[in-house]
Amino acid sequence: MLTGLSAFPLTPLRDDRVDLPAFERIVTRLVAARVDSITVLGSTGSYAYLDLDERRRVARAAIEHAAGTPVVVGIGALRTSHVHALADDAQAAGAGAVLLAPVSYQALTEDDVFGLYEDVVARLSVPLIVYDNPGTTHFTFSDDLYARVAALPGVASIKIPGVPAEAAAARTRVARIRELVPPGVTIGISGDASAAGGLGAGCEVWYSVIGGTLPEPALRITRAARAGHAGAAAAESQRLQPLWDLFAAHGSLRVTAAIAEQLGLAERSSLPLPIRGLDDPARERVARVVEELELA
Repeated sequence: MLTGLSAFPLTPLRDDRVDLPAFERIVTRLVAARVDSITVLGSTGSYAYLDLDERRRVARAAIEHAAGTPVVVGIGALRTSHVHALADDAQAAGAGAVLLAPVSYQALTEDDVFGLYEDVVARLSVPLIVYDNPGTTHFTFSDDLYARVAALPGVASIKIPGVPAEAAAARTRVARIRELVPPGVTIGISGDASAAGGLGAGCEVWYSVIGGTLPEPALRITRAARAGHAGAAAAESQRLQPLWDLFAAHGSLRVTAAIAEQLGLAERSSLPLPIRGLDDPARERVARVVEELELA
């Protein structure tokens, strides 16, 4: 399950309420595209802005509309007791795995983070993905912590930040992590602009922002890289460079929301306040890139 393309869909809001019909349409598109798995309530799914009941309903809706496609559910929260409650809800809904980032207001230590994963896996009956996303959590895993956490029973994958752009350096980085984690634990790349390089360097799965809204180009990169066609994967990623430039300028969440709104998948202002969507000039740039790259 935790190989190939794992697509991270938005959780659109409308009038400050989760727009379940829009969310269900997005999930149905991903199923039709035949992504390898769907990861809901990750950072692209705005999990940190939703209450426990909203997250329960989103998880259930995803699994009901996934038509057998494996669904991973994010369970990150500030308190371990809330993580446990979210894990219970995800498992009761039928999640194939859960995704956990170390979320905190106060700075966490490595012992805090290890203790979180140790506590959570002790009560899980489904696999767990370790979510290393320093851009949002402001916590950076050391290689030693990767090794400690990956050795816990039930940990099945580690989602790492982007790898170096230079191919040899990327291979070295992924090989180093592979030395530290058990053979059964997959290594997943995030940071869409570096996905082709990460997959070519040995990552088994791409945890993809854009794959949750535009699965087709993400699948082309994933399928090419997984088949050993690194050049084709790199070429498709290079073709999408204008999109990656927008991500760098405005953030992947805002750009992806603008694309979803442009395509009619969500109403305008689909992000949870206080996060505001792109202004009109930025939206126009997004629309031009979508048209020029024939992403619609």
